[in-house]
Amino acid sequence: MTCSGKLMDYNKILDNFAGKRILVIGDIILDHFVWGNAERISPEAPVPIVDVQFETYLPGGAGNVANNIASLGGHCCLCGIIGTGHKADIMCSLLNEKKIDISGVFHDSRPTTIKTRVIANNQQIVRFDREHREPIGAKTLRSITGYIASNIDKFDGIIISDYKKGVITPQLIKFLMEQAKATGGLFAAVDPKVGHFHYYKGVSLITPNKKEAAEGAGISIRDTQSLEKAGLKLLKDLKCGAVLITRGDEGMSLFYGKEIHHIATAAKEVYDVTGAGDTVIAAFTLAHISGASMYDAAVISNLAAGIVVGEVGTAATTIDQIKYALNAAHDSLKTD
Repeated sequence: MTCSGKLMDYNKILDNFAGKRILVIGDIILDHFVWGNAERISPEAPVPIVDVQFETYLPGGAGNVANNIASLGGHCCLCGIIGTGHKADIMCSLLNEKKIDISGVFHDSRPTTIKTRVIANNQQIVRFDREHREPIGAKTLRSITGYIASNIDKFDGIIISDYKKGVITPQLIKFLMEQAKATGGLFAAVDPKVGHFHYYKGVSLITPNKKEAAEGAGISIRDTQSLEKAGLKLLKDLKCGAVLITRGDEGMSLFYGKEIHHIATAAKEVYDVTGAGDTVIAAFTLAHISGASMYDAAVISNLAAGIVVGEVGTAATTIDQIKYALNAAHDSLKTD
């Protein structure tokens, strides 16, 4: 099967992204990049010396999902927690620059989660994290559920971005799904973390990578047969609408109903997979609520991911970039 002859349909779906309102709820992370050159080895230890040239910050985690929604023309309301102080101010400034609604972002006593990546000669050489992973307290949970209850009827879809930093709890997911059902069944997609799969029963879509899918299903994925067994088991056990397993440079596999589609990667070159899963779930959700079938939404999200992995650092793509990729590849996109 190809998408040849459907270019006009795909473009129409992409045009429909404009104005779609998405609630992104989850772990907000500040991505900090230290850029430099490494041409020497330290005499103190066998490690490279990085001559730092500059530093940058980007919204990561649920913030990067929100960034992708905004970059693709949707309207995003972000819900989660950050700390206080200078790093929290940087995060708020970044989100405001992206025109992301942060009325659902609450300040917590824990520090803002920060991932610092040192990149030398366009290659990440080390990452260090500053974070607290304890579940959010009762007061913070009440703030988040109160925001959801007051605003749920404003949204066209929900994305749950679980980075296992404490925001996503069984109580929160239960409340969120009850609210989504009460509005007539909002599309709810989850980017999951191992250990939390049992939280997500009944969601519309789950988007694990291959490693997460293997651990979530309890099946070692070695080949196509074991991949399909794992995908179908997740679909059955979680009673969800669809499972989309991302497989890096092998593409992605979609499971829904009785259908299985393996979609080849759209990436020409892979420089950095940082945040690619955020792009996938953002593009898929926008595409599906804009009229795309599950399969067509997967094709669009695969193209979007192929664009961002060609850049170093957390990245987002645009409608124009996806349209360009569609024009270049629509006759050759295949599923087996």
